[in-house]
Amino acid sequence: MKIGFDNDKYLKTQSAHIRERISQFGGKLYMEFGGKLFDDFHASRVLPGFHPDSKITMLGELRDQAEIIIVINANDIEKNKVRGDLGITYDMDLLRLVDAFTAKGLLVGSVVLTQFAEQPSAIAYSRKLQALGLRVYRHYPISGYPSNIPLIVSDEGYGKNDYIETTRPLVVVTAPGPGSGKMATCLSQLYHENKRGVRAGYAKFETFPVWNLPLNHPVNLAYEAATADLDDINEIDPFHLEAYGKTVINYNRDIAVFPVLNAIFEKIQGVSPYKSPTDMGVNMVGFCISDDDACRDAAGQEILRRYYAALCEKRKGNAGDAPIMKIELLMKKCSLTIGDRPVVYAANVKAEETGAPAAAMQMDDGTILTGKTSPLLGASSALLLNALKYLAGIDDKIDLLSPEIISPIQDLKVDHLGGHSSLLHLNEILIALSIAAVTDHNAKRAIAELNSLAGLEAHSSVILSQIDESVFRNLGVNLTCEPHYESKKLYHN
Repeated sequence: MKIGFDNDKYLKTQSAHIRERISQFGGKLYMEFGGKLFDDFHASRVLPGFHPDSKITMLGELRDQAEIIIVINANDIEKNKVRGDLGITYDMDLLRLVDAFTAKGLLVGSVVLTQFAEQPSAIAYSRKLQALGLRVYRHYPISGYPSNIPLIVSDEGYGKNDYIETTRPLVVVTAPGPGSGKMATCLSQLYHENKRGVRAGYAKFETFPVWNLPLNHPVNLAYEAATADLDDINEIDPFHLEAYGKTVINYNRDIAVFPVLNAIFEKIQGVSPYKSPTDMGVNMVGFCISDDDACRDAAGQEILRRYYAALCEKRKGNAGDAPIMKIELLMKKCSLTIGDRPVVYAANVKAEETGAPAAAMQMDDGTILTGKTSPLLGASSALLLNALKYLAGIDDKIDLLSPEIISPIQDLKVDHLGGHSSLLHLNEILIALSIAAVTDHNAKRAIAELNSLAGLEAHSSVILSQIDESVFRNLGVNLTCEPHYESKKLYHN
């Protein structure tokens, strides 16, 4: 993939800008972090050169000044809400985040349960966190939020929330996912700090949309595609245009809520520090794009990937037509068709030729490899082995795994473990290949190329199992699937 983003410049520019914002408010800043601090693969896909952990690396440069507050909506605990990209519940992801922050040398100061209304699961979770040595605070629902400003900015509103004890000048407020209450937590703290005579400020860190790129830039349209199910829409910030005469981009929810936020700032501190929602942001991503064409191309591919993801979510019964239709409009804005994703055509043609599921992968040099279904291997497994052989320079006629290795594993799955299909999942293939690599030189060479798969594009003619999708994701392969199952069964695992 052609590099289009200067990551080193980003780390330096972003951390310097945050330090400036801290000093602007006299040394105490509550910063809401939207999006993903860890593993921001969306950003790395649409901004080739952006490292998935860039934001946490940047925070690492501020570790002596920063502490972390993680917020979680008590209703999400009660509902066992699941983070789609990881497949784990929000309450478990919070623990993962604590471990990840701690491993980076960052201080996790506390956890806040927002929208707390004595939910039994939230009470039990609070006890669990306290037993693990974490400080836990509770924030409560406020009637008429966010429009009932007199109640919100009062002792019965924000004043009813627990005051969160903090010790560092930069307080990063983050969460397992959207709707957790990050902004409300920040504003509640401003209210409490003001009552204590402490001058503090608020800022927002959102990577997308990129405020200083055009409204219909593919990078910004890819953000709309990624949030099609949330109905986020990029818009020109009218408040910024009026205040400064400059056209910048924000998204509809921040623009809609800004008058209310402005009124809350004025109620708490007497005057609002911001003239527009864009003013609140500290994002410097747009200044670090080094090749605009490369980013446009990468963003176009992301829109196509999101299109196929929306089609598959509809087929699984998890979504309707609205996200699909929205992404189709975005594709038209970028003059994109499914023909702009070559692996789609290759996989579908192979499936038609063989009458069975097939898959395709595009290598860095443009070569497209395919995998077909056979008695020993599923299409994805065949494709993975073909790709590793190609990367390692191994003759395509050589079998990396002989039938003598695969057949006993198939017998184990079906005869002893109750499996309904003898075809091996990708994780099983990789385990077998790793064992073979102990004595087989070619298998060892193939295993050594696993990291080279990251960033490659792949497509399957059918929806894959959760296991196979997970392996492709962990390998960094950008997978899409046709919205069809291999069989007509109602249960698919």
